[in-house]
Amino acid sequence: MKSTKTQSPLLRPVRVLDAVTEKTGRAIAWLNLPMVVLTCVVVALRYLFNTGSIALQETVMYLHATVFMIGAAYTLKHNEHVRVDIFYQRFSPRTKALVDLLGTLLLLVPMMGFIATQSWDYVAASWAVHEVSYEASGLPFVYVLKSLILVMVVVMLLQASAEILRNFCRLMGLDVPADLPETEGP
Repeated sequence: MKSTKTQSPLLRPVRVLDAVTEKTGRAIAWLNLPMVVLTCVVVALRYLFNTGSIALQETVMYLHATVFMIGAAYTLKHNEHVRVDIFYQRFSPRTKALVDLLGTLLLLVPMMGFIATQSWDYVAASWAVHEVSYEASGLPFVYVLKSLILVMVVVMLLQASAEILRNFCRLMGLDVPADLPETEGP
């Protein structure tokens, strides 16, 4: 159900960023299906046919890493990350907005900056040599797998930007619907 237009122009980028996160999260979620199927195949190969496949096992690991790393922003958007909720649930909407804004600015953004700076050389070194699996029959794309660290930083910072703007608008007393309608596409 589409809601009426909101007053603040600050909410337009929130809608766009939320739409990107929503579409990315929903697309990435489909990787769970092949991950489950491949896990069943790996187990069947091992216990029914007494054989294994390193490449299949690594494919499951790559899929899991992709879902986890890129899906983190979707989880943030839907407020599903683990939090200590002893006091938060009793806060007023304005106090919740302040806590969320400060948490994003003082914890999430600096942590993403730290992860980016600490992993940049790690990822670059992997790309420089086109790092492959140490296993003889493993996948030759370790450098792509390691790149997911930086992709996670980007998607988390994009969604953090939406959260900052959303909570800023709430603190300013602007009408911010709980679920902003999506724009016609990013």
